[in-house]
Amino acid sequence: MSAVDDAALSPSALTPAQARERFRGGVVRPTAGWAAGCAQANLLAVPRDWAFEVLLFAQRNPKPCPVLGVLDAGETAGPLLPGGDIRTDVPQYVVYEHGREVARPVDATAYWRDDLVTFLLGCSFTFEDALMAEGIRVAHIDQGVNVPMYRTSRRCEPVGRLSGPLVVSMRPVPADRGADAVRITSRYPAVHGAPVHVGDPAGLGIADLAAPDYGDAVRIAPGEIPVFWACGVTPQAAVVESRPPFAISHAPGHMLVTDARDSSYQVP
Repeated sequence: MSAVDDAALSPSALTPAQARERFRGGVVRPTAGWAAGCAQANLLAVPRDWAFEVLLFAQRNPKPCPVLGVLDAGETAGPLLPGGDIRTDVPQYVVYEHGREVARPVDATAYWRDDLVTFLLGCSFTFEDALMAEGIRVAHIDQGVNVPMYRTSRRCEPVGRLSGPLVVSMRPVPADRGADAVRITSRYPAVHGAPVHVGDPAGLGIADLAAPDYGDAVRIAPGEIPVFWACGVTPQAAVVESRPPFAISHAPGHMLVTDARDSSYQVP
């Protein structure tokens, strides 16, 4: 394929390597719908002396923090992004110092440290193709915005210095398809799996669906109900609360597009 043909491809038609090349080139946008059929991942990089607590936090809170891979200190590539570079291949990053956001670079190379251990966590974008294949529309893709995400009143199980609230993503689903949404996504436990809540957002301590903590609000059509999935932004909320000296994450909704296939995370 020529470079001209490659440039004309829609985001969904790109290979993961082509998507990551776009992001290295400066494209900044949410990744829902990119590289159809390929899994996406959340990113959290922390100093080595915090890595065990992050790993144990993920083990104790597997719904929001399913681990797909770990890059050891000094590693910047791995099986999920062969030939790639974790410092450049995400559309946008967030840099934290003592829990405070200090930068949102599109290239994290200048901020990277050799002692950073990088966790790649499952992302619910991975099961969206499966929802759409069974006729359940995905509002943020249809509306061209980032997925809405909310901090909840539910607490994650803490580990040592690390604690924080559960964060959820929300997708409106026709009321008569709610059970289908649960069935479809329950087959993807490595990327958050079945919803954690269906219906009244107050049950999660969410006061206003029109005011997400991360991402963008979406229109909810008549006859649709909000459905909430555990979200990989949960570790970022824990970083803000727990204040490690340094951390780097993806910007919410701006994921690592991996070479893994969605189907590889599907169970019977």
